[in-house]
Amino acid sequence: METTQPTATERELVAAGQRLTVRVPGTSANLGPGYDSLGLALSIYDTLTVETLSTGELEFELSGEGADTLPRDGSHLVVRAIELALERLGFRHNGLKIIADNVNPHGRGLGSSASAVVAAVTAANALVPAESRQGRDWVLQLTSELEGHPDNVAPAIFGGLALSWQDREQYSSTRADVAPSVIPVVAVPDYELSTETARGLLPASVGHHAAAMNSGRAALLIHALTTQPEYLLPGTEDYLHQSYRAAAMRPSAELIAALRAAGHAAVVSGAGPTVMVLANGEAEAARVTAQIEAFTTENTPGVGWRVMTLAVDVEGATVELHRR
Repeated sequence: METTQPTATERELVAAGQRLTVRVPGTSANLGPGYDSLGLALSIYDTLTVETLSTGELEFELSGEGADTLPRDGSHLVVRAIELALERLGFRHNGLKIIADNVNPHGRGLGSSASAVVAAVTAANALVPAESRQGRDWVLQLTSELEGHPDNVAPAIFGGLALSWQDREQYSSTRADVAPSVIPVVAVPDYELSTETARGLLPASVGHHAAAMNSGRAALLIHALTTQPEYLLPGTEDYLHQSYRAAAMRPSAELIAALRAAGHAAVVSGAGPTVMVLANGEAEAARVTAQIEAFTTENTPGVGWRVMTLAVDVEGATVELHRR
């Protein structure tokens, strides 16, 4: 027997006067050969504060990345995701005040849209009564549906190294702990590349040999990240996507080639154009930073780079409730 979803007027209102803050890490997906399946949580954080109102109005304050370009109305991704999550939970709101502080660069391959939907869905889930709340696996399902794949949302939710897969409409993920010596270093250029554009450059199919080579490297990468970081360089060799996307981010591709030639595990972060190096220890991280700065100064005139030495986030999305 089919069940029907309650209409908007039939859904229960969430209580007004609640206020909470969600902190979500940035993420790097693919990590070389782990296309659409591997993701790493990074210590760069967006925060979203949501307060429920009784006025029927939407108040939206936005600072940081995207403050000059993103909308502050119901069309914003955060608002749409909150309202969809509440609907799935059987609730609605009667006004919201949203304060978003974006630190994660947009359009650079560090999971900014995944951070937004994870923050929004996590917030909505925390606003409903305790008996109606769902677990993190429910958040994974809805955010993966919104993003189209789980590789960024999973580490944003769970932290650490996320290994994700899909069976028809079911998304799943498991978390692995990263070896303490692994230090992500990212070089963020001042130009953007949309995920849609990057995906459009990929061929419809690849040969059996490339697929076999890639699966071996992906397996090695998981071992390198969790147990033996000395294998990070061969473990990050990719045969599925990076070479096809190189023409759309030539400065990034040239930087990756130079870093790998010097023995560093450099990859495209997500769909790019950010470059990420998985360094094995502080000494290598320092050498990587120096080489990035030297190479980009000499070889990428006209492109500005922001270099950040980060850590692997181990908490994932967190919620702080503000008591009145």
